[in-house]
Amino acid sequence: MPTATQILPPVPADAAGERLDRYLAACFAAADDGAALSRSRLKALVLEGHVRLEGATITDPSRKIKPGEVYTVAPPEPVAASPAAQAIPLAIAYEDDQLIVIDKPPGLVVHPAPGNPDCTLVNALLHHCGDSLSGIGGVRRPGIVHRIDKDTSGLVVAAKTDRAHQAMAALFAGHDIERAYDALVWGHPNPPHGSIEGAIGRDPRDRKRMAIVAKGGKPALTHYRTERLIYDAKGRPVCALVRCTLETGRTHQIRVHMTSRGNALIGDPVYGGRRSLQRFALDESARKALAGFPRQALHAAVLGFRHPVSGKRMHFESPLPEDFAALLRTLSPAP
Repeated sequence: MPTATQILPPVPADAAGERLDRYLAACFAAADDGAALSRSRLKALVLEGHVRLEGATITDPSRKIKPGEVYTVAPPEPVAASPAAQAIPLAIAYEDDQLIVIDKPPGLVVHPAPGNPDCTLVNALLHHCGDSLSGIGGVRRPGIVHRIDKDTSGLVVAAKTDRAHQAMAALFAGHDIERAYDALVWGHPNPPHGSIEGAIGRDPRDRKRMAIVAKGGKPALTHYRTERLIYDAKGRPVCALVRCTLETGRTHQIRVHMTSRGNALIGDPVYGGRRSLQRFALDESARKALAGFPRQALHAAVLGFRHPVSGKRMHFESPLPEDFAALLRTLSPAP
């Protein structure tokens, strides 16, 4: 696949009204330099933000093009088919010859992808596990059956054999997994405990975000329970520590569902929005801690499942990482 940036000629008048992805595919198919790309690949490039119009990123592949528009396509550098083993420290909660449970720190990407080709959990697992990994899918690699966001901390399980990978994938597909997350959200949830149900899909207004959608989304159900309420010096609600339990595992599920209730996660750069802290009676340390928290305050605290080979019930818990715990201590100092 070509990776060089391609500046296409201005859109001709007879192409006006054409879908962007279809037009791009026609342009690349007509190229005589071996730079052809399929329409599906070009659609993916649009959704991933690799197509620009006069400096502006375009993320809607169904956009109707106009005469004279000049599009630039900049495919990312290809990611190696076989990730390299890299010596990255791991916090191992459990390991046997079938699987490994990792307590992932915030900032660590789970799997290589455009923009994050290495220094991921997969690279670390390849180095740690060495020859104990089998050829899952024909390639020697750990079986990643679920992911958490780069800036979400907590428990992740990976399979080390084909048998374990297939069994774990079936458990996740059947929602037969125990998963609970701790989240620090703005405001106080009302009611303080309950369930949020709403299909999740791509936000039609911004394809880089997820949203509760009326059509085309996947069913999603989150149960939540408020664990701690935090007030300012005048007794006004600032934020709350919430335990979220997942029935399903959709992309950004907790972040989207809690935002839909008006309780976006603190530090969330995508769904949190800007928050004015001037209205709260907070001391300077609390104000700075809230304003400067560098990631969504979300931690995968509980992971449970039946062992894919022995059938034994496995249950793991992870305490809050230091950055999350320090934020809570600043907001609710000990008397």
